[in-house]
Amino acid sequence: MLKQNLQVSGIGNPSFFFAPTLASYYTKTVARLLLLIALCAAVVSCAVNPATGGANLVLISERREKEIGLEEHEKVLSSMPMFEDGELLAYVREVGNRVAKLSHRPNLDYYFHIVDSPEINAFALPGGYVYVNRGLLTFMNSEAELAAVLAHEIGHITARHAVQQQARGALAKTVATVGGIVTAVATGSGYVGSQISDVASIWAQTGLSGFGREHELEADSLGARYLVAAGYDPAAMIEVITILKNQEDFNRKVSNNGGGYHGLFATHPRNDKRLQEAIAAVGNMSDSTIEKIDEDVFRKKLDGLIVGASQASQTADARNRYYQGLLGYTLVFPEDWEIAETTTTVAASAPDIGMIKIEVQRLRENTEPRVFIRDKLGISNLQKSEPLSQYRLIGHTGVAVSRESGKLERIAVIYLGPRAYIFRGAIEDANAVDEIDGKLLASIRTFRAIQNGETFSGNELKIKYVQASEFFEFRIVARNSKIPNYPEETLRLLNGYYPTGTPESGDWVKLVE
Repeated sequence: MLKQNLQVSGIGNPSFFFAPTLASYYTKTVARLLLLIALCAAVVSCAVNPATGGANLVLISERREKEIGLEEHEKVLSSMPMFEDGELLAYVREVGNRVAKLSHRPNLDYYFHIVDSPEINAFALPGGYVYVNRGLLTFMNSEAELAAVLAHEIGHITARHAVQQQARGALAKTVATVGGIVTAVATGSGYVGSQISDVASIWAQTGLSGFGREHELEADSLGARYLVAAGYDPAAMIEVITILKNQEDFNRKVSNNGGGYHGLFATHPRNDKRLQEAIAAVGNMSDSTIEKIDEDVFRKKLDGLIVGASQASQTADARNRYYQGLLGYTLVFPEDWEIAETTTTVAASAPDIGMIKIEVQRLRENTEPRVFIRDKLGISNLQKSEPLSQYRLIGHTGVAVSRESGKLERIAVIYLGPRAYIFRGAIEDANAVDEIDGKLLASIRTFRAIQNGETFSGNELKIKYVQASEFFEFRIVARNSKIPNYPEETLRLLNGYYPTGTPESGDWVKLVE
């Protein structure tokens, strides 16, 4: 639809660039820019958010939204291992559908899946696709908390947050492109701006990265409404946020970074006033509808669930995932590229195609990653320059011409803890520059901290429920735990008692065997 709008406005018509004077170029371009903005305004006025009733900017129909969901779901299945525990999956789908059928879009077909990953996350795709990681499930302590996670993701779907974000991104690129044309014409340059790219490949990445402060709050508020409608206590939304914030605090304590999760609830402070008020208002509306949930069912479904890395997920993710244990980071290199490493550097390459190398420097001053590239690496002519924000890390990337080879190279810097990680990606095949650069950038975007318990040690650890005795103490139980690192803290996190607290006698507690 965006392409059609450009054609209607005259941009893309070769005759447009052969007007007799620079003044006429400028005048016509500005006129077309104004027409484009008017067309986009018309779209906003016609698109009604099904969850909030407000006007939203969207560039695709609901039918196309469903098609995109299916297309991207196929990509998720090809790149992420699914957890195939039939009973647990059926339970997640039962809880998810119980919430979804009482949402603002009950007629959508919803599809719930468990990703076989120890990472603590969940995400949604347009059109009804919801994914929750096995790692997040291990930290849930009630069916209401599970429902809260699913309701939050359903809120993103019903409010069409991914579709709105895609539309804003497409509009921003379009305006930037037209603005580039205006600038080029005014200066007499032959540059006509970059082509508007297909953004379908980043839908899942968008869901994983989060939708920004306002949309995350809106998803929580909508999710709380759906929880109440389904008979759950909306306070479970706050409980889930507390669990995740505790995990973040722990990760920051042990690894100097807060990257325990990303996207899901990531923008909320623990005691967010607006969130507390929104959920309290929803609860006050329908306190009498909250049902008593049989938590025996929840415990039965989670009993035996794998904690940390699994043999299946490690095998599936071994496509070219690299772990740097000393520095505590991991990323996925392009498939079939050969990996070579030293103590502090690593490189992956394919002959006559490309190469990417990662080096590290200690950060000695507070400076933006973009400025680091300019001042520390001496690269001032960065093209395709853009910030990086992934897994709670910040960075910057772009392409430049290498002084040594004279060829294009992909440059990136990402900050993790007290260090700057420098990526240099060489593009060897001049006939496939865009394809190779796409692989290099995709690899860089997978860079993150290694999570506690992520790497597979050869033995799968599993949850076992027991009832606490009168003298139960996490400190004592941790002495005999099979959890290799920080056993007491991990047990507390799994059970919702971090950093302090002790269960009452008879309370059910998750141990790890």
